[in-house]
Formats: sequence, C-alpha cells, structure tokens
Amino acid sequence: MSRPKALCIGTIWHATDAWNSLSSIADLVTTDATNRAEFLAECRSGRFDGVVAIYRTLSSVQITGRIDAELLDALPSSVRYIANCGAGYDQIDVDDCTAHNPRILVSNVPTAVDDATADVNMFLILGALRNFNAGMQALREGKWRGNPPPPLGHDPEGKTLGILGMGGIGRNLARKARAFGMKIIYHNRRPLPAELAEPIEAEYVSFDELLARSDVLSLNLPLNPHTRHIIGKKEFEKMKDGVVVVNTARGAVMDEAALVEALDSGKVFSAGLDVFEEEPTVHPGLLKNPNVILVPHMGTWTLETSKAMEEWAIDNVRRALETGKLKSIVPEQANLQ
Repeated sequence: MSRPKALCIGTIWHATDAWNSLSSIADLVTTDATNRAEFLAECRSGRFDGVVAIYRTLSSVQITGRIDAELLDALPSSVRYIANCGAGYDQIDVDDCTAHNPRILVSNVPTAVDDATADVNMFLILGALRNFNAGMQALREGKWRGNPPPPLGHDPEGKTLGILGMGGIGRNLARKARAFGMKIIYHNRRPLPAELAEPIEAEYVSFDELLARSDVLSLNLPLNPHTRHIIGKKEFEKMKDGVVVVNTARGAVMDEAALVEALDSGKVFSAGLDVFEEEPTVHPGLLKNPNVILVPHMGTWTLETSKAMEEWAIDNVRRALETGKLKSIVPEQANLQ
C-alpha cells in the first residue's frame, strides 16, 4: 500500500522541523500555484492524488481563494482533513466540507492565539479610550499634541466593557480588563458555565442590553453568515453616545461604513481596529479619522504565538494521519468524529 501524502499550502515559517518530521509517516508535497486557477489546474492534473491531509495558512487564500464546493470537487477523493493554521476559519466553507462526498473534516487553532490577540485587544481599548492616536499623529507631523489638542480621553477604571463573543480570546481579555478596574458584561449564544464566568466576574446580558450598557464594546466573535454585519447602523443607534468600539475578530462582523458614519457624527468617540472588511484595503473614512487606532491584522504577530499556531496545526495533521481524528475539530463538525 502506498504511503499517504500531506499537502502544505502556504509557508511554514517557524515550525519547519515539526512539518518535516511528518515525513516518517507521509510523503510531503507542496503547490507551485500562485492563484486559484493554477491551483485548480494542479488538483485536476493528479499532482495531489493520495493527499489525505492539507495544512493551510490564512494567507494561502491568495493562492486558493475560498475553500468552497468548486475547490473541494477539484481535490482528489483521498482528501479527508484540512488543518487551518488560525483560530478563524471563515475562508473555509465548513458546510460544503461536511456535505462533500467523501466528507472532509476541518480543524483550527482554538487556544494558542488567545493571549496575543487579547493583548492587542487591550492595547486598542486603552489607546482608543485615551484617544492616543490623534496625539501620536500630531506628534509625527511636528505639531506636538496638535492645535487644538485632541479631546481628553477616558480612564478605563469603572468603565463597562461589553464583550460580544466570550470564547477563549474574550475570556482572556476579560481577565486583563479586570486588572484595569473595568466591569465586564458579555453576550454569547449561551451563558458561560459558572466555573468560567465567576473567576472573571462576567455578567451575562442580552444583545440589546450589551449595546445599551457598554462604555467599550469589544467584538470577539467568529465570522459566519449569522454574524456578518452583526454590528451596523441600527446597533450603533442603540449604543451610548461616546461609546468606544474595538474589533480584533474579523472585519466583516461590523459594517465599516456604518462605523465611519457613527464616528463622524460623534456617536462613537473612538475606535480600535486590528481587522477590516476588505483586507488589505481599509475604508478611507477610517484612514482619515484621527480618532481611530488602526493595526494591520497583527493580533497574533509574535514569534512565540506564530510558532505555537504552526505546531498546533501540524499536530492536527499528524493526528489525522496516525489516528484518523483531529486534535481540534471545528465546533460545527464536533459530532462527526
């Protein structure tokens, strides 16, 4: 019987030894494609026949495009697993993977990203509350704080932080925010079990109550058809005047045009964004607004976290090849293995 193959789409920067170690149980293959058309042609040429598991990076979307029914149909029938190197997996249509014949199981990296992303989240909260960006921008232009100086910012102590999406990153953020004296409320599909909520003193509220009570609203939920533009014009109208909005999840969970309008009207005092709807393009209304802190999707941009993510995803490939089970299958497929 021939050995299985494992396909790498994208570059492994820090865990090459872990990937190369898979050669003891599988033949390792890569792609030469630079765009979707070329990748589909490679698939249909038979080059990837025998591939059982695929490791893919988030940046590999530039090669493959979205992993959807068309791409899945082009893959060889041997493919059973896709290991996504990232917590978010909105670039993969999990429903199409589940419905595909044969079924393809998907894994992500659910916890290795938590600390680094929550650190950036807290950085954006503090920077947006204090309205640091306007002063920093004026300083670089040789104008000190600016003339006139920017409006005074706000202390985090005593402010209510509303977290929309209380997964691992949200809970990590809550612990950090508590150290700054913030009160934590949150909304999730369902309340956290007491053992998770009590240590961070987080209060579960309805979605509308979250919008109405938050001094700072942090978006920490995955992007899917149900969460796309979950924050838009109607939601901004329900928020406090002068609210601060921070997003480290995915750009499209918020309507950027509606955010720009809310910033321009003063409804939103300031915003901190690490993600954008059409990355790497940023809405011009955000770029020109001095009260917005913009970070180019660097939530996990650390050596330690990047390596941990790669090792986690590669371990998913190893376990798939050795045991037929993934270490961290995505929640939508949890009952399938």
